[in-house]
Amino acid sequence: MLPDEQTLKATVVALEEHGFSVEVVDDLDAARAATLARIPHGASVMTNTSVTLQESGIEDAINDGGPYDSARAKLLALDWQTQGQEMKVIANQTDYALGSVHAITRDGTLVIASASGSQFASYAWGAANVIFVVGAQKLVDTLADAHERIYQHSLKLEDVRAQATYGQHSSVGKVLEIHQELPGRIHIVLIRTRVGF
Repeated sequence: MLPDEQTLKATVVALEEHGFSVEVVDDLDAARAATLARIPHGASVMTNTSVTLQESGIEDAINDGGPYDSARAKLLALDWQTQGQEMKVIANQTDYALGSVHAITRDGTLVIASASGSQFASYAWGAANVIFVVGAQKLVDTLADAHERIYQHSLKLEDVRAQATYGQHSSVGKVLEIHQELPGRIHIVLIRTRVGF
C-alpha cells in the first residue's frame, strides 16, 4: 500500500535527520533521470541486483555501454572460482553503488535483506557513494514491520525470481540495517509509486 502524503513527508524528514539525502519523484522515468544526474560520466558504478533498477532502466543505462565504468560488466568477464577475491574488490569499492532497500521505517532506518550479503560491504562502507532507488510502498512504521515485510512479501517474490533466473530458491541469509550515515554519502530516490519487491 502506498503511504499518504503526510507519512511520506514525515519519513523524508526522519531520513534527512539521520544523514541521508532524499529526492522524491513521481515515476520510473523521473527516478532514472534523478539517479543518472548524480553520477559523473566515467565514474565506476556497481548496479546491485534489484528489480527496481531493472524496471526503471537504470541498470541498462549503467551497464550497456553508456558513459560509466560498469563494475558489473567487469565482473561478468571474471571467473568466480579463480578470481573471487578480485571480484569482491571490484564490486565493493566503486565510486557509486546502486540498489534498493526492502523497507524504510518511519523513523528513518533503511532495511535490506540478502541471501549472500554480497552488496552489504559497499552499502555499509566500501562505496564512496550509495544511491538507493525505492518505491514508496516500502515505507513501514517500525523495524518489526520491516522484518515482516521482508519475510512475508519480499522473500516470496524474490524466491520466484531466483528460481526463474538461477534455478534455485532464495533465502534471507543476512539483514543490514542502516540507522545513520555521514551526510552526503547515501542518497535515496523515493518514487511515489509501487516498484520492486
